[in-house]
Amino acid sequence: MKKCSRCLCSPQYEAYHDDERGVPVYDDQVLFEFLVLEWAQAWLSWSTILNKREGYRSAFHGFDPFLCAELTDEYLESQRENAEIVRNKLKIFSVRKNALVFLEIQKEFWSFSDYLWWRVDGKQIVNEWGDLSEVPATTELSDALSKDLKKRGMSFVWSTIIYAYMQAVGVVDDHVKGCWKRS
Repeated sequence: MKKCSRCLCSPQYEAYHDDERGVPVYDDQVLFEFLVLEWAQAWLSWSTILNKREGYRSAFHGFDPFLCAELTDEYLESQRENAEIVRNKLKIFSVRKNALVFLEIQKEFWSFSDYLWWRVDGKQIVNEWGDLSEVPATTELSDALSKDLKKRGMSFVWSTIIYAYMQAVGVVDDHVKGCWKRS
């Protein structure tokens, strides 16, 4: 079966492509997981993050935003010694900071899923790219979402990270023509 070429670099990336990437997600805990993983990926490869995914699950209580919002400075500081995650202090401490914002968004919109999917009227954007080189790094939608999340107090939510996030959680389907996963 033909697949998007970027996923062929590792078995984990290929499994992620086949099972998760571009599949619409509505579960808030999974949406929070992908936010954590996407900002952890900043300046690194997605394969690196996929290799550390279980470490993140363990370190951050299965990506439960309620538990992550209660993490202490001491606990977060201790994670800088955890080789199972990216040991960047700003990225680690952003888990708690962004969990707090995530919970505020849930209160305002009933769920983070509603906040996210409202921006596209509940319908996945399916693009018509012939090749990965055509896929943009950002869009007007990722710019707007990034701007709003920053205004609310989240960090590590630049437009490029948010566009990758939208691809990961299926708000956008950027599987190229010919890929078997295409919607």
